[in-house]
Amino acid sequence: MPYNKISDLPESVRDHLPKHAQEIYQAAYNSAYEEYDHEEERAHRVAWAAVKNDYEKDEKSGDWKKKD
Repeated sequence: MPYNKISDLPESVRDHLPKHAQEIYQAAYNSAYEEYDHEEERAHRVAWAAVKNDYEKDEKSGDWKKKD
């Protein structure tokens, strides 16, 4: 199902990504969900890939930060 609001995103996304990254995730997920005939697993993979274009996970702290 598409995510209408950021607060609808999975807890694992809300708790670990900054707000802008959550917005990227939401937009990418919703687009992929429609494009790939409502395949949720595939839409999640596309969404994480979109986030990883602009953000990276700090291995020490585990926090996601914008790439330089």
